[in-house]
Amino acid sequence: MAKLSVPRPIPSLAVAVLLPVVWGLTVGWWTPRGPGTNAEALVSILVSLAVGLAAGWLSRSRWAMLGVPVLFVVAVELVRVDLRGLTVDAPHASGFGFAALLLGRGLHGLLAVLPLLVGAAYGAGIARRGRPAADRRPVWRWLGRGATGLLSVLLLLVTVAVAVPARTDRIDGGIAELTSVDIGDRRLGLMLRGADRSAPVLLFLPGAPGGSEIGAVRRHLAGLEQRFVVATVDRRGAAKSWASFAPSSSLTLDSEVADAVAVTEHLRQRFGKGKVYLVAHSGGSLVGVTAVRRRPDLFQAYVGVGQAVDLRAADRSQYDDTLAWARRTGRADLAQRLADLGPPPYAGMYDYEPLLANEVGAFDYDRTGASEGRGGMAENLGVSEYTLLEKAHALSGQFDGWDVLYPTLQDLDLRREVRQLQVPVWLVDGAHEVPGRLALLQQWYAQLQAPRKERVVLDGAGHRSLFERPGPFVDLLTRVLAETGGAGV
Repeated sequence: MAKLSVPRPIPSLAVAVLLPVVWGLTVGWWTPRGPGTNAEALVSILVSLAVGLAAGWLSRSRWAMLGVPVLFVVAVELVRVDLRGLTVDAPHASGFGFAALLLGRGLHGLLAVLPLLVGAAYGAGIARRGRPAADRRPVWRWLGRGATGLLSVLLLLVTVAVAVPARTDRIDGGIAELTSVDIGDRRLGLMLRGADRSAPVLLFLPGAPGGSEIGAVRRHLAGLEQRFVVATVDRRGAAKSWASFAPSSSLTLDSEVADAVAVTEHLRQRFGKGKVYLVAHSGGSLVGVTAVRRRPDLFQAYVGVGQAVDLRAADRSQYDDTLAWARRTGRADLAQRLADLGPPPYAGMYDYEPLLANEVGAFDYDRTGASEGRGGMAENLGVSEYTLLEKAHALSGQFDGWDVLYPTLQDLDLRREVRQLQVPVWLVDGAHEVPGRLALLQQWYAQLQAPRKERVVLDGAGHRSLFERPGPFVDLLTRVLAETGGAGV
């Protein structure tokens, strides 16, 4: 007579349930938006694998392959329920919503849920190895083993992929580093590159909240490395600064300005400079201008590219132009959606999606000879300065950062709040910039008082003019250096 298998006692089942719940609560507190570094990703994979293995063995059931990941996911979601951002909010039926789901929960699933499932499969298999032969179903057993094997191979590939570190090509006699700056309880990623360590320091602030332009600066603005030590910072929540954006309330204009000031102070101290050159792009220019206004003693000159002035007015103008373009070109669905939304401002990024997703089309122009094409920032993710994980966070950071910060900036108008700057100012635009933004910049520029000011328009370029036409931009910065006496050296 065959010996009957004995089910696990109740205490073992309780522990099997408790393990993924405790691990989920821990992950929700430790990495609420998912792992931000290779080390965090590897720890997530290994601990999840161990938890799944233990829970599967203790439960002695194949149902652990379903139950363990579900318990983990529920625990994580409960801990981060108050967070805001596309990658942690409820799924949304749109292009941005699908991308946020893949880059947020999808990526987190690969690094935590997948190893939990694989571990639970092996744990249950080990525990059930002694079951009587008559109780086995060969076909299903081999199908299960095959599926587990495939998932194991996938997990191995994911583990190897996230273990590959970032690197930047060395510069003989100069500086080439991927480093970070600790600011209180947060850490911001920083790329430093320059042919001469004693050259003036230039800090570059990316445009979008949660934005990273390390790839674009590396690919298109290498010419600046011959004149400056170029410091490119990742804004809070971006690729190399992912872990610095946990609670939504931590991202404000004041916090972004404090970050810029702290990074500037770090650069002054490290390189022994009195002042630093500041280049800021797009939305980062609001941070840059505010930092210069508050701490002019830190900056030798300010260069704003695609300078933002009044987001509310600019967006309303863009809304009118996009709606007219949609109607003119027969895009009835887009026109109807815009009409239903009405003019901005809106409460979150999903409402801005029709404007953002159609900006390239509505304001298209001939990019012949441009260094960067219509793909914008996404074209620059292939550089070795990003890890695979950071490439994903370069996009998801903008989703979350934009959704949280952008709506809070609607009342900021430089025409009203910043009428004077105490450092030389250069404002750079592409000839094909969105018209409403150009009009606002012209109004602000006309009233702005500064020791020296100049507007520069780059032909054949749009909002990302410095990356599309890097040659003229590098020439301009060379002139800025000469006209400010190279001070700060």
